[in-house]
Amino acid sequence: MMKKRSTALKMTLSLLFFGLASAVFAQGNIKTEVSSILEFQQYDRAIHIMAMLILGFGFLMVFVKNYGRSALTATFLLVSVAIPLYMAGSSLIHGDGSNKEIERLILAEFGAASLLIAAGALLGRIKMHQYIILGLLFIPCYMLNEWIILDNGLGLLKSGFADTGGSIVIHAFGAIFGIAAAISLTTSDSLEKPVTSDSSSDRFSMIGSMVLWIFWPSFCAALVPAEAIPMTVVNVFLALCGSTLVTYVLSVWIRGKISIADIANAALAGGVAIGATCDHANHMTALVIGLIAGAISATGFAVLQDRQKKLLKTVDTCGVTNLHGLPGLFGGLIAIPVVFGLSAVAQLTGIAITIVLAIGAGLISGKVISLFGQRKEVYSDVEEFVDAEAD
Repeated sequence: MMKKRSTALKMTLSLLFFGLASAVFAQGNIKTEVSSILEFQQYDRAIHIMAMLILGFGFLMVFVKNYGRSALTATFLLVSVAIPLYMAGSSLIHGDGSNKEIERLILAEFGAASLLIAAGALLGRIKMHQYIILGLLFIPCYMLNEWIILDNGLGLLKSGFADTGGSIVIHAFGAIFGIAAAISLTTSDSLEKPVTSDSSSDRFSMIGSMVLWIFWPSFCAALVPAEAIPMTVVNVFLALCGSTLVTYVLSVWIRGKISIADIANAALAGGVAIGATCDHANHMTALVIGLIAGAISATGFAVLQDRQKKLLKTVDTCGVTNLHGLPGLFGGLIAIPVVFGLSAVAQLTGIAITIVLAIGAGLISGKVISLFGQRKEVYSDVEEFVDAEAD
């Protein structure tokens, strides 16, 4: 009788152990499967962002008449410099990180986006090889600011910083860096020559703007937790709708007729501004942020751009101050009342550090780039492209 009980007990324990082992194994498989699904979803968003970089930014910048080939080629070169350089720098700092390859790619794409913003301020006034030099100088500076602001490098922001979609770290930094570099690079000849467009270049520019508009939610939601993606996506679209509507109204009100440059650019300002709070704001707040950002940007393009040129003695070719700089700073500031528990001191400190670092790095980089030559004819493909026609 005792032997039967002992045998039964052993069988029960064996079955229990087997069941527990199977459960643990199954749980491990589930975790692996969930991780694979999330990584695949990140891959989708990474491809969306790449479309923004190549098609969106590329075509948005072809608005300059007779500079379309250069704008598209420069876009290719800048992205091709930024991504491997960021990946290499990240490997040196964090190790191989092979379990988060797509996440690292997305972070590299963010750096490329900020670089393209900076290049927009200089568009048409530097040689093609100087865009490569710009990328080599910009990405380390961008990574330094990213490390200080988002990773609490130097221990300056212990209370945290709200900037999920990069209003400050990506947009404002790139714009301010680009303007500072432009100040160092602008010559009297390039200051006097107007930036012109035609109906064909404007239509291509609108294609780029629409590509950016469509995929912007993927940009902001690229690295947020899965449960926050639906709220983030809707918030971004609402902000973009707000900026688009107010841009139309102000463009007609200020100029008397619609300016396609306003629509192509200021309509995107909501996406810039909502970045800092895209996963925290409610839908009504997101719409209001978009409306205000669009108003800031449209007014900048219609009123402030010419005054900025006279004040700083430089040209902001793509108007990055009005699309990325001012709306980005607004987005970073509006996070203080919107994000619950956010330290105002930490947020303002992070914004101040970004501004100072971008100005200093931009001025120095502009001086370095100027050592590698100067364009004879600005805003023209003729100097560097086969079969390009003169204006």
